[in-house]
Amino acid sequence: MNMFTPDQLRREAAVNDFKRARKKAAFQQMVARLRGQSADLLAYEDVCRHLKAADAATQGVQEIPLAAIVGSVGRYKDFTRDFLPKHDSDVERWTRVRTAVMDMTGMPPIDVYKVGEVYFVIDGNHRVSVARELGAKTITARVTEVKTRVPLLPDDDPNEIICKARYAEFLEQTNLNELRPQANLYMTFCGHYRVLLAQIEAYKKRSETASCRFNPDETAEDQSTEDQTARGRLTPYDRLTPYEEAVGRWYDEVYLPVLRMVRAQGILHYFPERTETDIYLLLSEQRQEMEELLGWEIDLDETALALAARQKQQRGLGRFWQALTPPELADGPEPGQWRRFQTGRQLDRLFADHLVALSGREENWPMLAQVIRLAQRDSDRLLGLHVVSDPAKVNSKRVRMIEERFRQMCADAGLVGEFAVEVGQVVETITSRAVWADVVVLGLENRPGKGQMGAVRPSTRLGNRTMQLIQRCPRPILAIPTGAECALDRVLLAYDGSPKADEALFVATYLQLRWPSELVVVTVETELTSPAELERARQYLADHGVTDATFVLRQKPIAPAVLDTAVTHQSNFLIVGGFGFRPVKHLVLGSTVDDILRHFPHPILICR
Repeated sequence: MNMFTPDQLRREAAVNDFKRARKKAAFQQMVARLRGQSADLLAYEDVCRHLKAADAATQGVQEIPLAAIVGSVGRYKDFTRDFLPKHDSDVERWTRVRTAVMDMTGMPPIDVYKVGEVYFVIDGNHRVSVARELGAKTITARVTEVKTRVPLLPDDDPNEIICKARYAEFLEQTNLNELRPQANLYMTFCGHYRVLLAQIEAYKKRSETASCRFNPDETAEDQSTEDQTARGRLTPYDRLTPYEEAVGRWYDEVYLPVLRMVRAQGILHYFPERTETDIYLLLSEQRQEMEELLGWEIDLDETALALAARQKQQRGLGRFWQALTPPELADGPEPGQWRRFQTGRQLDRLFADHLVALSGREENWPMLAQVIRLAQRDSDRLLGLHVVSDPAKVNSKRVRMIEERFRQMCADAGLVGEFAVEVGQVVETITSRAVWADVVVLGLENRPGKGQMGAVRPSTRLGNRTMQLIQRCPRPILAIPTGAECALDRVLLAYDGSPKADEALFVATYLQLRWPSELVVVTVETELTSPAELERARQYLADHGVTDATFVLRQKPIAPAVLDTAVTHQSNFLIVGGFGFRPVKHLVLGSTVDDILRHFPHPILICR
């Protein structure tokens, strides 16, 4: 029997702690990408350069909050924003620090710079990492405070810091915050404040030129500026407009009218991630392009009107084309669009809201029970939806019974459940409602086109609601066959390198990091898919910290190869991309997804 010394046991425990921290780091980076944010530590030198750091003063030894340590002087590439280790090569040093804590030898004070309300580590990065992993709230530090013109907050990311610095420089040069205290010209195009400064300077020059008053009986070729002023050609005020006067008038007469137009036309609605000054800048650039094209000057407010009219026209044409297109032939959203909608949401998980389509049939309720099991993992919200074709049925006894049963099941599970009844067509209603959820859950009570693999007639596909919904739904779809359980501990990812398969790979990686399971990745070699795609999936997973997956290369036909791999590895959850064909072509040629939906007995997540 092997015997381990106390030192060996402590080191083994420290190594295990490091491995857990590494997995958490990979997951944090994944979530940051999902939310369009940065998970990186801030670099002290970059921050000081951007914010023009001034004097420094020693503040002595203090207890500082670990959550306020957001950067490092020299090791900012080695840890995430929460000081989780990003590299396996750090294992030795990290475990030494962790073992020192277990040995009760403690940790000496770290050294930090304080900038605003945040701290940057000079020495002691691994001590911070270990302390945070152990759940400590504070740490002892020798503090040196560095003064800057712009205060920093713990939640600021690198881009925000740079933009704040550029905006502060703009305000320092223009004094606009004093001249117009209500003005807010912050923008995310932080390198373009020079455009606004150039506009102010141009406005100043135009004001000076336009205010020159000439006496037509005199010539000024040999007269000095003072002589012209004395004779009335130029007044002292008109000869040189004060800069601050020009700044205020530019804001009142140029910027503010366009801002009012932007607000009135609702243009910001089309650019939700941008600020009003961003839109102003975009309009300025568009105006310049139009002026070059047309050969005459155009006011910015006219440009704003033209942009609003174009957006409305495009929306009108979209509605017109949609009205002419049969629902079963309508295109779905572009691959990955659903993930982009998540950007900016203050969530720490990918699937927080589940839209559950409820038919009300008895076999529908076991499906809901399985969804509830999944939702309980993260206390997710369930959005029940029942669609009726007749308005008279909205308040019927049957609908009330469906709502009461849904709410009771959610309440019994300790989950938030919201219920809606809507009149309309099933596919159109679910599709329109899906934008308010993260995933749509369907019960496969009647398998689409049951029969021999590949033998579904085009007319069968055309009339199948499930097929239409998969084609058009703007969110991933979780399809649960009748009687299937959502164990989800043996996952199979079908990957062919297509854009929708890339979305499936992203989701599989996310789930593997959040809820580790046995993961198998299968690629079926065809004329369009090579073995290199399997290697690409392997590399993607490895880059995100998933190194224990199984990879399988099979030969076509695709659906039988995927289903046979699922049987071989006893997979109970399948992740695939959506339809690869456009609707018309799919009607004729069919889809691998059709075959899999008919034959796979476990839950299937269809990504897009």
